[in-house]
Amino acid sequence: MRKSLRVAGLATACTVAGAALYATGVASADQDRPRPTKEPHNIGLLVGEIDAYYGAAKGADGVWKASPDSPYAKDLARIQAKAKKDIEKAAHHGRHGKKKPAIVLDVDDTALLSFDYEKSTNFTYDNDSWDAYVKAAKRPAVFGMPELVRYAKSKGVEVFFLTGLAESQREGAVTNLAKAGYATQLDRTHVFTKDKVNPPAYLGHCATPAAWNCTTVQFKEGTRKHIESTGYDIVGSFGDQTSDLAGGYADKTYKLPNPTYYVG
Repeated sequence: MRKSLRVAGLATACTVAGAALYATGVASADQDRPRPTKEPHNIGLLVGEIDAYYGAAKGADGVWKASPDSPYAKDLARIQAKAKKDIEKAAHHGRHGKKKPAIVLDVDDTALLSFDYEKSTNFTYDNDSWDAYVKAAKRPAVFGMPELVRYAKSKGVEVFFLTGLAESQREGAVTNLAKAGYATQLDRTHVFTKDKVNPPAYLGHCATPAAWNCTTVQFKEGTRKHIESTGYDIVGSFGDQTSDLAGGYADKTYKLPNPTYYVG
């Protein structure tokens, strides 16, 4: 489930308020001493910190952009430099047996940057506006990631995309990936979306046409397992959420920065 900054902040505030009420004895039968509480981080200040981290700037076209000189971009470059060394080592010195080395990338805020959506919606989430945004296929690439993909392919490493976007959003995602400079195969065997109507058999433990019960971790773990079953060794898995990476079936994981929303 995707939680926006505002929703997450309000949830935290409500939790703290409830704890304070309980602590004063209004909602408690016992007479324990008041329990200390801590005020959550101010949302207005937090947004300012996020803007500074991304180097936020609104262009003449009205689109919010991140700066290539921002702390965000520098953090990405550091992670990508490490990943390239690992990819080279895995490609040339790894123990893959008869399997071919591969990397797996999440799409939203791992391959394609959604910062303009977050800023334009004041860090809130709406299904309809998000669907329209994805299908418009205008997102820029996350800094450095197309280059990372090209580097991996130059070392003989296969590239897959694994996204929580719906199957109905596949065309928008694939079109956007191509426009953003991802020069790699983007067919159905290389781009995996969340198909709740006709889930694949390898997700049968948590999804059927009648009911989708896969968590993000189950969906991504199960899909990585499937990729490896087709003859690949996933030497690196990339995502901006911990739920993108949990569950195994990857030799190494790389968590990209994203302070704007949370997917559990």
